[in-house]
Amino acid sequence: MTQAQLTLFDRYRPLLFSIAYRMLGSAMDAEDILQEAYLRWERADAVQTPKAFLSTIVTRLSIDRLRTAQVERERYAGQWLPEPIFTEPDAVEHAELTDSLSIAFLTVLESLTPVERAVFLLHDVFDFDYGEIARIVDKTEVNCRQLLRRARQSVAQRRPRYAVTREQHMQVLDQFMQACMDGDLNGLIALLTDDAMEYSDGGGVPGVALNVIHSAERVARFWIALAQKTPEGMGIHVRDINGQPAVLMDFPDGRLYGAVMLDLAGGKIRATYTIVNPDKLRALR
Repeated sequence: MTQAQLTLFDRYRPLLFSIAYRMLGSAMDAEDILQEAYLRWERADAVQTPKAFLSTIVTRLSIDRLRTAQVERERYAGQWLPEPIFTEPDAVEHAELTDSLSIAFLTVLESLTPVERAVFLLHDVFDFDYGEIARIVDKTEVNCRQLLRRARQSVAQRRPRYAVTREQHMQVLDQFMQACMDGDLNGLIALLTDDAMEYSDGGGVPGVALNVIHSAERVARFWIALAQKTPEGMGIHVRDINGQPAVLMDFPDGRLYGAVMLDLAGGKIRATYTIVNPDKLRALR
């Protein structure tokens, strides 16, 4: 590979990782896809449009990987949630793409077929036009418009969008943490929407809820009980994860225990996402 080829690949690496990670919900799988794309780029001759060439490779590899992953996720112990990653709160790219990076949004994307997911992300998140997308996924433009319409409807039904500023998110997160630490059940219920849900991904870790918890009261009782069982000396930190302020919990010896993310609607919490599966926390260690 020439230095020029390497420079071009590095130029597009952030975009390629962003596509692969949003397609797969896994930083490790996204890196694997980029390695394969790099090898194919290295063997390619006289590529006229590097962005289109590399985006096509990464998207098609991600579609193939996702088809296999969906079968594996159906056999997963409990709820499957995406792998969280650190993000920078002041980075322009994250400010623009925050919602499409959130754990809540990535979880909703699991309801789409791999090709629907690709078309939706390429068009609505990465601003590819229909002609480009059709060539990438090997469909007609008419097919891509139909796929996008179905994908948008599915996403909108499962997660209506609400504008939430970073300051609002941080304020609610602070109130949530305080209510949990104080054992304030009523205060916590007041922070939740009536139909709030709790999703826990333990990957088989004992004591982690296998099913989604429904309703404000049940979710609040879950968090109060969890806070009461928290070992003395457990570290609590707020860091930006997947474009939003989130909570990291450390064991007294410094080992990472888990991450907690909130999804907000109208100033209240409509879902909490708890990830304690050690394999899912690799990027946060």
